[in-house]
Amino acid sequence: MKAFEISGGEKITLALFTDVANSKKLLDLMQAGTLDPEVAFLNASLIPDVFPVLAAAHKMVTAKSRDSLRTRTPHSELVYNYSGSKHISESLRRCGISENTSYILVARFNGSDAEMKAVGELVKGKEIDLEELKNKASQAQILKHYKITSQELAISSLADAIACRIAVRDAL
Repeated sequence: MKAFEISGGEKITLALFTDVANSKKLLDLMQAGTLDPEVAFLNASLIPDVFPVLAAAHKMVTAKSRDSLRTRTPHSELVYNYSGSKHISESLRRCGISENTSYILVARFNGSDAEMKAVGELVKGKEIDLEELKNKASQAQILKHYKITSQELAISSLADAIACRIAVRDAL
């Protein structure tokens, strides 16, 4: 678990879990709006590094400061921003968790130590170091989802390619 300063005094805490056994329950709680504390659950297979997640978080903070969130909560906005799609439901389905997701990145904005401890108890899996993202990401899934070409990877990293798409999605 690690906290990162974003901007405007906002921070985001990330925790990476593998072998998650209760993703269906987590998904049900999230969809019912009864998840406590509220967090974002991202499919960690699509995340090669924390940098694109921080870019998506910064985009959420900016939208929140302008009262222009496109989703209901800052945490769902993070998942939406991480996606390459402009369609909210598709973004949440692709980059969020499903009933059988076992590799999950959990994100909480401005979370206290007690809240993050509660998150650790809520997720039935093994917490691992964030450095494992680069080893466990599915490059094939990422390339397909974000339509990243081999020419782009010749001059850029996978994380940078995703961050660029996050940054310019609304401009295209």
